[in-house]
Amino acid sequence: MGKDYYKILGVDRSCTEAELKKAYRKLALKYHPDKNQDDGASEKFKEIGEAYEILKDPDKRKIYDQYGEEGLKGGMGGRGADFSGYGGFNFSSFDPHETFKQFFGDNDPFREFESFGGFGGPGRSGFSNFMGGANNFSNMGGHHSGFGGSPKKDPSVEHFLNVTLEEILQGTTKKMKITREVLVPGTNSTRTEPKVLEITVKKGWKEGTKITFPNEGNQTTGNTPADIVFIIKDKEHAIFTRDRDNNLLYRHKLTLKQALLGCTISVPSLEGPHYDIELKQASPSSKRLLKGYGLPKPKKPRERADLIVEFDIEFPKNLSDDTKQQLQHILPE
Repeated sequence: MGKDYYKILGVDRSCTEAELKKAYRKLALKYHPDKNQDDGASEKFKEIGEAYEILKDPDKRKIYDQYGEEGLKGGMGGRGADFSGYGGFNFSSFDPHETFKQFFGDNDPFREFESFGGFGGPGRSGFSNFMGGANNFSNMGGHHSGFGGSPKKDPSVEHFLNVTLEEILQGTTKKMKITREVLVPGTNSTRTEPKVLEITVKKGWKEGTKITFPNEGNQTTGNTPADIVFIIKDKEHAIFTRDRDNNLLYRHKLTLKQALLGCTISVPSLEGPHYDIELKQASPSSKRLLKGYGLPKPKKPRERADLIVEFDIEFPKNLSDDTKQQLQHILPE
């Protein structure tokens, strides 16, 4: 029989036109060569388009169901039954990109996977770290109509993804477990399905970076599922904070004596080692810079921003009258 087009699209042999479109949309977005650089993705994208072109056409689907892939080739002058009036399928000149273009029309089906912006309004649907508890989505589904060029879809479901500064320094992979409703093939009913979404957090990603998983929300008949969006959010760090330029900020406490007379201080780093800095004097507004000891730069992850040391000067709480009198003579007006 050759290729199993139903298996390629992951649909039942009795699937409806709507189910075909839903399956094609999901797989075409997943394996489009512009978004998927894996080996074999391009060939998979072509197979998906070929399967959809055959099965969406009632005449070609009828031939395929009776005689398989070879029957379609026979319809072009090959062996087998008389397919006059049905038409075969030109395998040699088939262009999967043309199928993709015709399906989505002028709409851009892709969402930006990495953008730097505000937090918007994260939804309340539940996520959890894969190794932790498993909460469920809520209110993700919706009923929409329309397919092809201008499909309607549910609003994106957003959730914060908490990361440590150490994870931003090194990069990491997060696994988030979700629970959603999926359609049972060949029916209008749904079943609950757990799924693990894997997120590669790259070095230097800023707070507010968005990672989008297209169409991973609840499935209902006639609608396009919502996108699931994770938004990077920094966990509070015991020592450091970071600014908008990925500099690490560290505040060091000095006594008034140290600030006036100078001292040597030990400054921690995110990797662990401490570095000694000699101070001649310090004021509340003064800063010291350790170049290249901050977080990786988002657009140039091999380069690093700086570590900025700021100072909190502690003033004596109680001064004796004798000490005050001495300071009046010592300190300038």
